[in-house]
Amino acid sequence: MAKTYLNYIAGDWVAGDAEIENRNPSDISDLIGLYAQASPDQLERALDAARAAQGEWAAYGIERKQAVLMSIGNEMMARAEELGRLLSREEGKPLAEGKGEVFRAGQFFTYYAAECLRQLGENADSVRPGVEVDVRREPIGTVAVISPWNFPTATASWKIAPALCYGNAVIWKPANMTPASAYALTEIISRQDIPKGLFNLVMGAGGSIGQRLVESPKVNAISFTGSVPVGKGIASAAIQNLTKVQMEMGSKNALAVMEDADLDLAVTLALGGAFGGTGQKCTASSRLVVHAGIHDAFVEKLVAGAEAMTVGHALDAGTQIGPVVSETQLNENLAYVDLGKSEGAELACGGTRVSRETEGYYMTPGVFLDTTNAMRINREEMFAPLTSVIRVDGYEEALAVVNDTNFGLTSGIVTQSLARATHFRRNARTGVVTVNLPTAGTDYHVPFGGRGDSSYGPREQGRAAAEFYTTVKTAYISAGVAK
Repeated sequence: MAKTYLNYIAGDWVAGDAEIENRNPSDISDLIGLYAQASPDQLERALDAARAAQGEWAAYGIERKQAVLMSIGNEMMARAEELGRLLSREEGKPLAEGKGEVFRAGQFFTYYAAECLRQLGENADSVRPGVEVDVRREPIGTVAVISPWNFPTATASWKIAPALCYGNAVIWKPANMTPASAYALTEIISRQDIPKGLFNLVMGAGGSIGQRLVESPKVNAISFTGSVPVGKGIASAAIQNLTKVQMEMGSKNALAVMEDADLDLAVTLALGGAFGGTGQKCTASSRLVVHAGIHDAFVEKLVAGAEAMTVGHALDAGTQIGPVVSETQLNENLAYVDLGKSEGAELACGGTRVSRETEGYYMTPGVFLDTTNAMRINREEMFAPLTSVIRVDGYEEALAVVNDTNFGLTSGIVTQSLARATHFRRNARTGVVTVNLPTAGTDYHVPFGGRGDSSYGPREQGRAAAEFYTTVKTAYISAGVAK
């Protein structure tokens, strides 16, 4: 019998009113476990417990909070091999990526552990004589964290860690496709020196538990990562209660390759950016905007590199591309392949379902050629191991194509020209810009976020996270006259 994993509500592990199966996309005969689905009553209990616990947690001394976050982060980094294997088993990314994600998630906690000790306010003299002004940040209250399946540990951690650092309570609803990683992180947090009810794991479907969560007047802030349509729905629900929102949503990231680029570097960046994590990342390089002067040579090496990539079981040594996360996602990916062909694009390689020793959702990396930026495959987020090459005649056209999108998360340029690199950094309309680096891959101590349909609300990560997870209080003090 498969083990049933429970929700963590108000400091207790509790069964739900239903269970879902969690299967390995590399081998669908591998049942990882059964995961409880919370009931509406259990969500209400979690919300009430969070509100009560938050005041107690906010009153903890800063060193006591710092010790909690440091303990969580250190344990995650120490267990990166074990928990990374579990992550890769349920999500499908190659083991090296799974281990790296867990280790990075631990670093988010240790970074915000240090931030617990750095919460400095400001003071100023008032324009009125004899009055001093004190400005400080205080917790916003109860934070709903809604995290995606593609980075089930890292994305959740970069939300949970600052929420706790700045004195808030957390209700976490993870994606139902990757509950094992959520349970593992919750188990670590549950053993810490925190008030009962401060942190709650509430697993359930987005359309039921998730919707009820974002509509709740007991929630003070919502941090969400997912699709644009879901994000817009959350924003609509949140505004009814004037709930603060922070959302990271879709993307259609472009990597511009200029004629003076180091060709081998450009191809390496494109392959890693487009196909890392099986293309299932919001920072993936899904549009490759290539100067005509280098186009043919770039395409030849790109296609050869894509064809040489090893597609296999996420836990097998040598696997470079694991399975996509589910059959539904695989079918959506294959539908985009058909769409691209119908739009007139040439599928130069890949883009097909393949079989391996174990039954899973395996797909070869695909490269579209002869595409235009008007095609749907270059307008819509595919979240697949698919990328498109767009030929341009010069830098100005390349920049115009990069910016011609409803999204605006990341963009990059490969060039040896300092002038072009500088101009691109200043004029690419994305929240993150890279030069001679992949569009995917960001640091944890600096802001992350985008423009347009990619992001809404304050930035995530680094010290910028304080803008979302805290509220500002300005105090005026008149001490009187010293005698």
